[in-house]
Amino acid sequence: MARSAVANSNIAGPRPPSFLSRATLAAELDIGESTVDDLVKRGVLPRPIRIGGSVRWNWAAVQEALISMGQGNDGADPFMKALNDEAAA
Repeated sequence: MARSAVANSNIAGPRPPSFLSRATLAAELDIGESTVDDLVKRGVLPRPIRIGGSVRWNWAAVQEALISMGQGNDGADPFMKALNDEAAA
C-alpha cells in the first residue's frame, strides 16, 4: 500500500496526462475537438494512437510538434500561428 502512495506522489502536479483523449487535448490547448481533428488532418498535430478501445494523443509528441512549428517563424507562438493560418484559409 505504501508503495503505490509513493508512486502516485511522483506523478502528482499540474501537468496533463501522458496520453490524452481528444476532449482533454482540446481543453489543454484551449480549442474545440473539431479543431483538434482539423489540425491532425493538416499535419500540425500528430496522429493519435489506439490504446485498447481508446484514441489517445501522446502529450510529448504534441509538444514536440508545436515547438517544431515555431522554428523559422520569427519566434511567433507556433500554436497561434497555426490557428491564424487556419482562420486565413
